[in-house]
Amino acid sequence: MRPINIYSLTRVADMQLVSGLERQMSGRPCFLKIRKWEMEGLRAFCGKLCESVPDAAEYDFYYSFVLPKLGKEFDLLRIYDDCVINIELKSGNVTDEVIRRQLEQNRAYLAMLGLNMYFFTYVSGGDRLVRLTHSGRLVEASWDELRAVLEKSGECYHGDIEDLFKEERYLISPLTDPEKFLRKEYFLTSQQRDIKKQIVRRIRQASEEGKNAPPQGFTGFPGTGKTILLYDIAMELSKKDPVCIFHLGSYMQELAHLDRRLKRIDFYYGREAFETDIKTEYRAILVDEGHNMDSLMLEKLMDLSAKWSAPIVISYDREDALSSEEQGECGGLLVEAMKEFKGYRLTNRIRLNTELSGFIRAVMHYGFGERRRAYPSVSIAYASDESEAAALLGIYAKEGYEFIRDSSLGDLGYAGSQVSIAEAEGREYPRVVMLMDESFYYDEKSYLRHGNNAEDTQAVRNLFRGLSRAKEKVALVVKGNETVFGRLMSMLQPM
Repeated sequence: MRPINIYSLTRVADMQLVSGLERQMSGRPCFLKIRKWEMEGLRAFCGKLCESVPDAAEYDFYYSFVLPKLGKEFDLLRIYDDCVINIELKSGNVTDEVIRRQLEQNRAYLAMLGLNMYFFTYVSGGDRLVRLTHSGRLVEASWDELRAVLEKSGECYHGDIEDLFKEERYLISPLTDPEKFLRKEYFLTSQQRDIKKQIVRRIRQASEEGKNAPPQGFTGFPGTGKTILLYDIAMELSKKDPVCIFHLGSYMQELAHLDRRLKRIDFYYGREAFETDIKTEYRAILVDEGHNMDSLMLEKLMDLSAKWSAPIVISYDREDALSSEEQGECGGLLVEAMKEFKGYRLTNRIRLNTELSGFIRAVMHYGFGERRRAYPSVSIAYASDESEAAALLGIYAKEGYEFIRDSSLGDLGYAGSQVSIAEAEGREYPRVVMLMDESFYYDEKSYLRHGNNAEDTQAVRNLFRGLSRAKEKVALVVKGNETVFGRLMSMLQPM
């Protein structure tokens, strides 16, 4: 998205023509819905600016920019080499506190640019200009002050603004970016914030009534931000009381780092945690990777909750893209069957893009959704035997793909870089390649299956979880299975 000349935009009266002109200037992929009162406010601001600032009619601003994934909108932005200027527009009566909170929130989001920041709000209804001070106070501002800021020397950025707001700068995982998490250099989406608010409110309301809140949890496909939400809730609850987190994924060095730094939160790992005699009494129990629980672990969890009168919050994956046979004793289903369980579902994918998510689900359930579409970020290759598979994996490795290996599929003799399914869980990789062997097939309902024995069912779940670790691209090497390879090829043919 490019900056636009707001003077040129505000010369047009017809609102339909305004949207078309804005799209042409900004290069948006779709039309921006601009309300009449919004245009009147922009027109009023532009008029005042032209009265006070020489050459103001030549100034370009990024107009109505929305942060990718987060949905946070800025009315006007102008970005220089060393600073960023944000101007918000209001039309009617609005309190100073509302204005101040919005500008403070804007400051938190724009801090990721690492530039000096200036924040103004223009209220057209009262012809009033205010600014946010460095100390966080809202004060009256003059147009001379705004002019001085706008006329700062330095190059003004005119490129695609989304290049400055790469998602990895603010969409982080506490497991892979512990330092950023500890410094609170992350943001929650509006959906995450809403779920957090409801969970915390239910816990505190029950506490005020002298009760223990019923178990709560949230699910979603990989990439919807479950882990960061769970850890953010843990940080909120630990402000007053000690809490613990049962982490049921792989043990990682980053977790040990968080454990050392977060004195208010204690971590327990894997099945062994449920077999330990825990002496400390906690006021809240949180569970990460709850889909790895079995019925015995869940029973112990409920016992601890009753013993400590501690509410439970569980994060878990949804695996409904898999057939019921492949899911087996899925911990997610056990969680949802808990008495009085209150569940929420994250639907906005903040890490895994829509294309990869759609492809992975189509692989798990052939024919699911819109599978006949283009998948430019997907690659597949065929190997007739193990040596060819190893050679192809080596090629992908040179292209920056991480091989996530399912040990149940045997040893290929591949000596290159690789991580296990357990090691990959909770982590993210730009590119992922995985193997499918001769035992994969599609059943009569078009679900992906593996082998004929009950112990073989884990392979499909491993494939689903491994592919879901990718952020940008995925690749599949199919060994000795032309039938499945043909199915995958048909998925990749665009309509």
